[in-house]
Amino acid sequence: MTTSARSVFEENAEETVRFSQRVKQITMSAIKQMPILASKVGGCVSLGQGIPSFGTPDFIRDAIIKELSENDAIGKYSIQPGVPALIQALAEDLRRSKKAQIDDPQSELFISCGGMEALAAAMTVIVERGDEVILPTPTYSSHIEQILFAEGVPRFVPALEHDNWRLDIDGFRKAITPKTKAIVLCNPVNPTGAVFPESDMRAIAQLVVEKDIYLILDEAYDFLLYDETPYFSLLSIPELKKHLISCGSFSKRFCMTGWRVGYMLAPPAVIRQGLKVHDAFAICAPTISQYAALAALRATNGKDGQGDRFVAKLIATLQSRRELVCERLDRLAHVFSYTKPKGGYYVFPKYEGEDASVDFAVRILNEARVITIPGGAFGPAGEHHIRISFGGAEAELNESFDRLDRFFKA
Repeated sequence: MTTSARSVFEENAEETVRFSQRVKQITMSAIKQMPILASKVGGCVSLGQGIPSFGTPDFIRDAIIKELSENDAIGKYSIQPGVPALIQALAEDLRRSKKAQIDDPQSELFISCGGMEALAAAMTVIVERGDEVILPTPTYSSHIEQILFAEGVPRFVPALEHDNWRLDIDGFRKAITPKTKAIVLCNPVNPTGAVFPESDMRAIAQLVVEKDIYLILDEAYDFLLYDETPYFSLLSIPELKKHLISCGSFSKRFCMTGWRVGYMLAPPAVIRQGLKVHDAFAICAPTISQYAALAALRATNGKDGQGDRFVAKLIATLQSRRELVCERLDRLAHVFSYTKPKGGYYVFPKYEGEDASVDFAVRILNEARVITIPGGAFGPAGEHHIRISFGGAEAELNESFDRLDRFFKA
């Protein structure tokens, strides 16, 4: 069956006439829409959605089995900010791994329903109608939709593709206006795999402090680095603390995507407002998931814990898969050019031709039966690119590229 982008990517205006403008102006992420299209095509393999092929590790599962047997609290609401022991363990982990400036964990952290809820709460708390929020492009697509849902205005600064997708610091400075409320950064970047150098991070921090705006930071892939690439976290800069809202997740680091547990680290006043949003939409993060996250942190000491060994194996495996995907892309050099990713598990190749990225990705889906994500979903600079994930098993990666080889030869 052949399907079109229009069937999912566009809405019927007559059907939405009674809905709020707030919801009408956002779209479901193309990351989620492409698998829906693929289900109608049938027989597809995926280079699309960012889900690692690893299951949640046994040391977390075993801990939860024990908690289910012994802990009556696991099936009840936790207190709204989160299980206190988890908040404390998370603060210790962030201090150790990122040199995070945390004085009082119970007032500076709350546990959210995945990193996504923390990001959405941050936008809801600080963005009013008409406020401008600056993002690099390409950037994670849901950041854009969250700004729009908060009735803000996204302002894009193209990343420097010719320079490993670095930030255009001068471009950020020029983009700031009296209406600017915040800058949003994802580091490492979904979808490009770029890792911003310390000099760029410090320049952005200086700009945020100088202009007295917020910085919303998404560090979901902060552990996943290749080629001995150094990672600098903005959480380590003391003078930035009152401007910084950091949102993180257990999903990628411990392969817990389905558990839906993340966090916000921010000034106490922001946390207090964020908890209002959290209460209105979720009450609390799933208690069982919070205990799973606590088990993950208790097994991780930054050296030789079960969690450390698991993460090291995950990184090594994904680095091998990165090499595989880049080698397969090299065989398609007549179609694609790309920058080798330094972090995360995505690569963002540029293709030859005039087709819009949605049309290009849907054509690959229909004719090659391979799921990719159209680059236009990640902001204006994403056009004429597609996002490819190398989180899947090697067999699926090879099958996907075998199909692409046949498709482009044809």
